[in-house]
Parts: sequence; structure tokens; C-alpha cells
Amino acid sequence: MTTHRSLTGYSGTADQSEQLVTANLELVRRIAHHLAARLPASVQIEDLVQSGMIGLIEASRQFHSGQGATFATYAGIRIRGAMIDELRRSDWTPRSVHRNSRRIAEAIQQVESREGRAAADREIASELGIALDDYHTMLQDSANAQILGLEDLFGEDTDPDRLLPGGGPGPGEHFELDRLRDALAQALAGLPEKERLVLALYYDEELNLREIGAILGVTESRVSQIRSQALHRLRVRLNEWIQVATGS
Repeated sequence: MTTHRSLTGYSGTADQSEQLVTANLELVRRIAHHLAARLPASVQIEDLVQSGMIGLIEASRQFHSGQGATFATYAGIRIRGAMIDELRRSDWTPRSVHRNSRRIAEAIQQVESREGRAAADREIASELGIALDDYHTMLQDSANAQILGLEDLFGEDTDPDRLLPGGGPGPGEHFELDRLRDALAQALAGLPEKERLVLALYYDEELNLREIGAILGVTESRVSQIRSQALHRLRVRLNEWIQVATGS
């Protein structure tokens, strides 16, 4: 079992690494439950916990106390990342959903480049050549597939660790992280007001879709569609930033 994996060879002594792991077992389970609440019911908590243990063990190996973060903060990133990596490896989402997600992002980019403003639902649907109801169904399918990490914004082929280094970032890496935060803040500021509000309530206030729907006076399904569209819009804008930042 993953939980009994030897920690010999990790940075610091084996005893210190064992202590870090033992002291943070509840952190793994807490992150697993938080993530599972936003995933299909078919995803098992224990599978997430097992993957998260790998992240915890790796964090205990790589963590250095002088790198400016607590171990719990550092480990939390690695634990969640390990869970998401495993989810992506065992992807339950049909390829058609991923394909449609890319089509939505491309349509948003085309409309916004042409119009110089945020694309409306009907304009995106028209660009895709489908009815508005069909577009909303595509958004809902995409929302059900999203894992809600950085990969939802940057695309499946982007490695978040390359953008957000985990171990001992130097001055140059801090500068890149600051640039990424500025780019994200700018992209968020450019979203339509309702999309900004939904993201703020969902991520900052941690309200669920039903609660947000009650605030906005719309259905839970509509909130899910708005959030999905906002993430697609952010993905387009941040991908453009990545291309400039990386010279790709």
C-alpha cells in the first residue's frame, strides 16, 4: 500500500519525514473530501486519499523549512496535485467533451478578437454554428469534466509545476509567479460581472452551486454553465499570456 511506502532517502532523516507524514494524514483526507465534493459520484474518496498519500510522501522528501512556506501549505499543493494527476490518468470524460471544450475556447477567442470585448453566449453559440441550448449543454458537460485546478485554465498539455515551482523558488521564479498572478488578476477583471461574481462566490466564499443560484435567482444548472464559460474565457486569456511569457 502507498501508505506503507518507505521514506528512506528523503531529505532530512527518515524519522523526520515519517513524523511529517504522520502529522498530516488528516490533511490528505480533508483535501480528498473537498475535491470529491466537486467531482462525479463515481470518484471514490479512498482512491483520492491513496493518490494524495503519494503527494504527501513526496512533499516530505522535498520540503525545506527555509523556503518561505509552512509544510502544511507546501504539502497541500503537492497532495492536491497528486490527486488531480491520478484523476487525469484515469479520465472518465469522453473525448468528445474535451474536443468541445477546445472548440468553445477557440470560439470565444475568435469572437473576442473580432469584437474587442467579452463574447456573449449567443455570439459563442453562433460562432460554433449551434443553437444556444446546445451550447449551454456543451458548457454543462464541460463543467462536469473540470477538475478545477490550474489545468482547467491552461489546458491539458500545460504543466502547472513549470509555472508554479514547488521547491525553493529563486528570485527569477518569484518574478514569474508575480507575473502570473498579475495576468490572472487582469483576466479576472476583464470577465463579465456575473461571471466574476460566480467565481468569487464559488472559489473565495466557497459557496456551492445551489447557494449561488439562490443568490442570483437562477438554477443550479445555469450557475454551472456560467462558471464553465468563465473558466473557458480565462483559459483563452491566460493561454495567450503563457505564449508570450514562454515565447511559444
